[in-house]
Amino acid sequence: MFLSTSADIAFYGGAAGGGKTFALLLENIRHIGNPDFGSVIFRQSLKQVKNEGGLLDESSKLYPYLDASINMTDLYWKFKSGATVSFGYLEQDKDVFNWQGAQIPLICFDELTHFSKRQFFYMLSRNRSTCGVKPYVRATTNPDKKSWVRSFIDWWIYPKHHPLAGFANPDRSGVIRYFVVDNDTVVWADSPTQLPKHMREFAKSFTFISAKLQDNKILMGKDPGYLANLKALSRVERAKLLDGNWDAEESAGELFKKEWFPILSQAPLKFTKVVRYWDRAASESETADWTVGLKLGQMPDGRVVIIDMVRFRGSPAKVETAIKNTATQDNKTVAIGLEQDPGQAGKSEAEALAKKLYGYNVQLFPATKDKITRSLPASAQAELGNILVVEAPWNDDLFQELEAFPDGAHDDIVDTLSGAFNMLTSGRVGTFSKEMAQFDPKEQDLDW
Repeated sequence: MFLSTSADIAFYGGAAGGGKTFALLLENIRHIGNPDFGSVIFRQSLKQVKNEGGLLDESSKLYPYLDASINMTDLYWKFKSGATVSFGYLEQDKDVFNWQGAQIPLICFDELTHFSKRQFFYMLSRNRSTCGVKPYVRATTNPDKKSWVRSFIDWWIYPKHHPLAGFANPDRSGVIRYFVVDNDTVVWADSPTQLPKHMREFAKSFTFISAKLQDNKILMGKDPGYLANLKALSRVERAKLLDGNWDAEESAGELFKKEWFPILSQAPLKFTKVVRYWDRAASESETADWTVGLKLGQMPDGRVVIIDMVRFRGSPAKVETAIKNTATQDNKTVAIGLEQDPGQAGKSEAEALAKKLYGYNVQLFPATKDKITRSLPASAQAELGNILVVEAPWNDDLFQELEAFPDGAHDDIVDTLSGAFNMLTSGRVGTFSKEMAQFDPKEQDLDW
């Protein structure tokens, strides 16, 4: 359906595993017999283009059969006729100006929700042709309620009060409608004649075509474990990527629930890794953020235990003193993670503290992702019962903040749990020797 639609613009997807990238690559070979044809497939970043299983990998499984050659420097395929298929990226809004003056008969976006509305509509101005191919646009997408894409395809999604609200309406999948942008407002109609006369000549035809993993029989057969991977996602991500729900979003009580965390009366005596991760604040005000240090250990079976939590408000000097004292109490077998704020000042401050912890395994972690994205790995494993908590007086504070996230007044504990869990599972912390894995609190002087 995606490959046969006549719409000027078509969006395809709505869940993971529907063969979206492969569909784009197929669409781009339609006109390779035309020596003047050239197309561009965009991802948000160059890294995404080159990622394992990304555009470059997947195209290499297809285009060589059509006698195409790859230019790895400029990232484009050239076919015998002279036609080209290029890979581009638009990391920031201003990057669209790199394409000023370009004439691109076919523009494709792989994962459209990663692009801004401004980027998309600006690139429509580059969608023009003198090669005989009528200009058109194709894009793939996964659900994201906060993206501009969600409102753009609203007609193709079940409405708010419908029992299937947020899911694509199969009866509308592939149905073509028409739109015009008038003073930044998108005006829709079922046919051009329904638009005001002065708009009709500018109308673009559009359709949305939904797909799920279950539609991709080849992938289901070759990689049956992929379904299990999607089911192991956090509740919200599973609703998006497996079920294709465009209205799924993170809200309080969705990412973390107290009942997901088994409670231990005391810490186990066997761990393969232990870390203490710090999210630092620098104020004694009663309304300020907290400085939090969570101590996590990984057991031989892979499960993770929240062993201890230090939480307080204090001046920069008190924060520094508390971190150094806690490190002494924890023992040098405990790796220390420090959250690094964005910018040069954050980097310098974190590096200065790391130097004062000389002799300890200290690692800096720049805060490069949003809080919700960083919390998803821990959320998914918590829901599976793989994160345990040692019973202690600080448990109430821990669970109160976890269950309120992301709507609560504070998220310092969540940030610390995300950082500690990701640090523990990142591979950057080595495992203990066999002897060190057999923890004896008296011999090791560990403050359980």
